[in-house]
Amino acid sequence: MKEISFADRVRDAVRQIPKGETRSYGEVARAIGYPRAARAVGTVMKNNYDSTVPCHRVIRSDGKLGNYNRGGQGRKREILRAEGVVCK
Repeated sequence: MKEISFADRVRDAVRQIPKGETRSYGEVARAIGYPRAARAVGTVMKNNYDSTVPCHRVIRSDGKLGNYNRGGQGRKREILRAEGVVCK
């Protein structure tokens, strides 16, 4: 049986974040069993161009949006607001 990679676990967890909700990088890391891997989750999101992975729903633990590789922070804010998320 093939082992699931860390990156695949991250992408699968992010796909489970419902529209209109967000999770921090740390929350995603904890959800997949790697509680100290928030930065690694960020790296996976930074390099993600798979449109089935809603990486815009992953934010910083302080509530700030962080960057977005498909249009920057402004675009991330627009998408989240369209989904009903109140952004700082």
